Amino acid sequence: MSQHLDIAIVAAKKAGELLRENYETELVVDAMHDHDIKLNLDVQSQDLITDILLTECPDHALYGEEGMAGNADSDWQWVVDPIDGTVNYFYGIPHFCVSIALRHKEKIVLGVIYDPMADELWSVEKDGRPTLNGREIQTSSRDQLKDTVMTIGFSKTKESMDVGMERYKNIAYKVRKTRMLGSAALALAYISCGRLDAYIEESISLWDVAAGILLVENAGGKVELTPLSSGSEQYAIVSTNGKISFD
Repeated sequence: MSQHLDIAIVAAKKAGELLRENYETELVVDAMHDHDIKLNLDVQSQDLITDILLTECPDHALYGEEGMAGNADSDWQWVVDPIDGTVNYFYGIPHFCVSIALRHKEKIVLGVIYDPMADELWSVEKDGRPTLNGREIQTSSRDQLKDTVMTIGFSKTKESMDVGMERYKNIAYKVRKTRMLGSAALALAYISCGRLDAYIEESISLWDVAAGILLVENAGGKVELTPLSSGSEQYAIVSTNGKISFD
C-alpha cells in the first residue's frame, strides 16, 4: 500500500465516523433545492478530509464538492465527495459514502470509497487490483442484458432528467431489474465487486465518480464519460461490467 493510499483510507474512515455519529440527528441545512440538499455536514466532512490530506501532502491541491483548497498549481489533485448520497443521508436512508481519489497530471492514480454504515471500504491504486475490505474483487461474469441488474441516476435539471427518462425506457425492458439507489460512487463500487452490472446517469460531477472509475476499470469493467457543455468536470456516464453493451 502506498503512502498516499494509506492517507486516503485514514481520511475516508475519519469522515465516515463523523457521518455515522451524526446519522439521524438534527441536521443543519445550508440549502434546499428542488432536487438536491446541501448540509452543513457536507462542509464539515470535507474540512476534516482536507485537513488530513493537506497536512500530510501540503503541496497538493484538493478539488471537492464544497470547494477548492491547497496548491492550485500542483500536478497532484485530490478529488473529494464528502457525502455522496446527501439526500439519502438527510432522509435517514443508510446508503451513502465518502469518496476520495487522487489525480496526477489529470490521471486518476488511486481511489477510496467508504460506506460507514456497512463498514465497507473499497480501495484501488493505478496498477493494482481493487479490494473490498482487503479482499480482491472483480466485476460480474454476466454477459447477457436479460440477466443483469443496473442502476440509473436521475440528475438535478429537467433537461437531464428528461433525457434520462427516455434512456431508461429503452433499457428497462432489456434487463432483469433496475434500481435507483442515490449514490453514484457506491453504484460504481457495486459494479466493481459484481453486485451490479451497469450504471447510467446523464449528468454527474467528477467528484461523484473519480474514485469509482478506477475501481471499475481495474476490476475488469468499463466507464465511458462524455463531457457536458454545462460546466467544467461535468459528464454523462455509462459504466458496465465490461461484458455487456446497450447498443
